[in-house]
Amino acid sequence: MFGQQLSGTTVLHQAHPEEVSSFVNEHIGHHRMEVLREESESARLSFSEFAGFGLSQISYGNQVRIKSPALESIYHLQVVTKGECIWHQSGDRMKVMAGQALMVNPYERIDLEYSEDCEKLIIRIPEFALKEVREVACGRLPEKGIRFSRTPLDLRANPALVKVMEAVFSELEESGSEDITSICIPYREIILRKVLKVFPSNWSCQDVESTCKPSFLRMIRYIEDNVHRNIDIEELSDVSSMSVRSIYNAFSRTYATTPKCYIKQLKLQKLREDLQKGRCRNVTEIALDYGFSHLGRFSSDYKKCFGELPSETIRVAG
Repeated sequence: MFGQQLSGTTVLHQAHPEEVSSFVNEHIGHHRMEVLREESESARLSFSEFAGFGLSQISYGNQVRIKSPALESIYHLQVVTKGECIWHQSGDRMKVMAGQALMVNPYERIDLEYSEDCEKLIIRIPEFALKEVREVACGRLPEKGIRFSRTPLDLRANPALVKVMEAVFSELEESGSEDITSICIPYREIILRKVLKVFPSNWSCQDVESTCKPSFLRMIRYIEDNVHRNIDIEELSDVSSMSVRSIYNAFSRTYATTPKCYIKQLKLQKLREDLQKGRCRNVTEIALDYGFSHLGRFSSDYKKCFGELPSETIRVAG
């Protein structure tokens, strides 16, 4: 499965395991490596970036043990493509075989062994990227953030995720040195939605249509239709025929937030989508268009939400 998908972006070949380890520490995630058997210079590593993800293909060519205190503010989607990988956790051993994948959470301790023939694909996902997926950004986020179960997933039973990942690698292979920024964002959204759907976690997308009263749904649609305007609570009360207190209770129960925070988050999300699609190249103009009159505070809120400034979003979108 996948094979040498990043062969065109090889960084190291027939290298010492320490060379691969050094690159991993700098670009993928901090760790310590211990070679468990006689060392040989047959390690290899390929690396590329796509849609804000770090894509790497790693083989240490030796039986090694990798330990890390925690990944800071990033997830790892790890796919074993050859050999096997054994995870050590609280005295237990869990074997991940070729064709299986695992999500590693931010701030989660790592202790694992690579078999001599083990090869992995690792997709480095910034924590903020998951938070900006539409369903998450406007939904209920667990108090400690999204955390995935450490349970191996058989990718053969999840062909849709495999096809998306293969499409990404094909784009990288075909593009060569060309700029493929314009197609990155749609792929990122698809990948993250698939990850949320197929990997067990503490987050689930609530079906608002089936759990909310028609009056509340009417209010949500009104907010979406008038997202460029400044909407106050009294206006929402008139639209929904709900009392102010009932509106606050409904938002707290459904989205674990206030009406004002929900509207602000939706504005930021819609504004970001416009920037990513090249609909506006002037930050001031689009900020004012969405009702953000204090530009310094807007930029701060935007970076806190998405991990980058709006000007950086425009630059990435090209």
